[in-house]
Amino acid sequence: MDQQEVVAAAAREDEASQLIYRIERPVYNETLIQTKLLKRKEDTTTNCQKLAEKFQCSSEKAKSAALSFMPILSWLPSYPVRKYLFSDVVSGLSTGVVQLPQGLAYAMLAAVPPVYGLYSSFYPVLLYTFFGTSRHISVGTFAVISLMIGGVAVREAPDSMYMNINATGSNASDAINVELRDKSRVQVAVMVTTLAGLIQIVLGLLRFGFVAIYLTEPLVRGFTTAASMHVVISQLKYLLGVETQRYSGFLSAIYSVKAVLSRITSTNIATFLLGLGCIIFLYVIKVLNERFKKKLPIPIPGEIIVVIVSTSISYGLSLSKEYKVHVVGNIPTGLRPPAAPNISLLPNLVTDSFAIAIVGFSMDVSLAKIFALKHGYSVDGNQELIALGLCNFISSFFQTFAVTCSMSRSLVQESTGGKTQTALAAIIMVNLIGMFKQFRDIPSLWRTSKIELAIWVIAFIASVLLGLDYGLLVAVTFAILTVIYRTQSPKSSILGHVANTGLYCDVDEYEEAAEYEGIKIFHSNSSIYFANSDLYVNSLKEKTGLNPEHLQAARKAQKKQKEKANSNQSSPLKICAKYKDEAVTHEVLPQGHVAVAEDQKNGQFGDRHGDSASEEAVFLEPFSTVHSIILDWTSATFIDSVGAKAIRQVIKEYATVDVRVVIAGCNRNLLAELDTLKFFTKDLTTDILFPTVHDAVLHCQHSNSHPSVAAVSDMT
Repeated sequence: MDQQEVVAAAAREDEASQLIYRIERPVYNETLIQTKLLKRKEDTTTNCQKLAEKFQCSSEKAKSAALSFMPILSWLPSYPVRKYLFSDVVSGLSTGVVQLPQGLAYAMLAAVPPVYGLYSSFYPVLLYTFFGTSRHISVGTFAVISLMIGGVAVREAPDSMYMNINATGSNASDAINVELRDKSRVQVAVMVTTLAGLIQIVLGLLRFGFVAIYLTEPLVRGFTTAASMHVVISQLKYLLGVETQRYSGFLSAIYSVKAVLSRITSTNIATFLLGLGCIIFLYVIKVLNERFKKKLPIPIPGEIIVVIVSTSISYGLSLSKEYKVHVVGNIPTGLRPPAAPNISLLPNLVTDSFAIAIVGFSMDVSLAKIFALKHGYSVDGNQELIALGLCNFISSFFQTFAVTCSMSRSLVQESTGGKTQTALAAIIMVNLIGMFKQFRDIPSLWRTSKIELAIWVIAFIASVLLGLDYGLLVAVTFAILTVIYRTQSPKSSILGHVANTGLYCDVDEYEEAAEYEGIKIFHSNSSIYFANSDLYVNSLKEKTGLNPEHLQAARKAQKKQKEKANSNQSSPLKICAKYKDEAVTHEVLPQGHVAVAEDQKNGQFGDRHGDSASEEAVFLEPFSTVHSIILDWTSATFIDSVGAKAIRQVIKEYATVDVRVVIAGCNRNLLAELDTLKFFTKDLTTDILFPTVHDAVLHCQHSNSHPSVAAVSDMT
């Protein structure tokens, strides 16, 4: 067998292995589909019956509700002790070693004493065990949420409210009643947590788990990167050992940096060296954990090592007394009894609590879904809202501040700390390195999506300059505006047929796509509603090159020239028409013969005067050969009354210049909306609707070749 035979055999084999899509049927329009092809199912159930069925109680529904509300009941009875217990204990101990110091560090960000961070590392974790749906996330303190709470606490209980009038000395802390200030800030943090938890519970019961979709990934990453900037800036004074005021609100980051730089000459060298040493050590440990994570049974607990070593050095060398290194001090033992939050603080905290509730849930559900996808199970967004809300609401009565989970596996735990404030600042900064790597998103988004890049940048800049609460509001608003912008600026195109495929593609983009003679297929990748209906119509006229107003004006000019020619019996009339690249001039006799020009359709005339006074030339612009326009609605998902009115008007305008407009690819839900909007009338029937573009093309070709079969309705 020679080479040509081998190639031919391979081609035949390849052709035989391909699936063939072949179907022969009549051309369908919506009228035919409704009368002969499809019949709607009749729903005989009354609204009362539906309501009674929904609220009917049964043992199965009760069991399902119980398992949904407390997921622990579904997995605990079948828990494989021998298979999972040892690994879970090891994992729990490892997480606990990191979680407890985290509480100390994040309490600093929340502007409350460190012991309250320990409370926040205990109660919520216990509650989430019963109500949460994720098997892998670690609920507890989190840098972004702690910083947001700290901003509110500082705003509501600033240092200026607790100045000691009789204080002496240059140390700023001596002039402040720290005990009273911290007590007030704890009350603020607890009230914010109570309200945030209540908001999360209510949203969960109302099935509002979908709200997280408005916090897109670029928005969250830009926002959390900005939060990292705030965190690092807030820790600079601890790292350098200088005393400065804590700022919140607009431009707080800039004011904080300015305050630190203004006192940089007062840097405590011992504090700075200890902090720098902790940073270097922790960074090396993180690199080793990342590089050898497959070989290490558990990560090296660098944070707890720093806690022990820094505390030992602080105690052994008397850093507090000898070198003025600030330390956390004594941490009370035991747990506090439950207490009700201070309700009088509520009016000023609603907006902040809502922002904290939404951000906390977004962090929780995004990470929970990542682990669920990896390990092959599902999480319930609404139940996660309820679980997180219960963790915050119930725990707040035990003096905790709002919690969520870690943002990603690369960060694992956002921060840990120890007894020395310098060590806490160093550990926080090192563990934020992973979050600062999100700056790598910028070049990637520049290449893939300029709009998402804009969301990232706006979220970052607004959150840095305006604070996390207002920054989040600006970022979400901007993200919603980008959605409106996309729907108002859709991509539109004229489609052409790819021979022997049944496919229709953009003629400007693909060489194989060719237009049918006399037919324009208009496609826009958006729905049609009040915000973009005018743009849709303008784009339609621009892309097709057919403007009914211009064509009507041309007809009026044609009529005027005819009347003028009839009145001028002595002078011959020259009609000059240009067809493609050739100019042809015909001399037409006056009176009845001029009527020949009247029979032409879609022509445009312009007035030109010849050089001779005894004759007049009328130049005829190229005639439009388009007789049909097909609106491809395969991408449209909804239409409102404004959009429906605009489409109805377009069909009417084109009908006056003998161009039929039909619609293809309209889905059943969109069709139901058109029925509801009373789109169809006696003159405008469902005959203009076709299930596919090809159905519409065949109909337009057939109608044009048999004009008596499908006359255009007079809608004027």
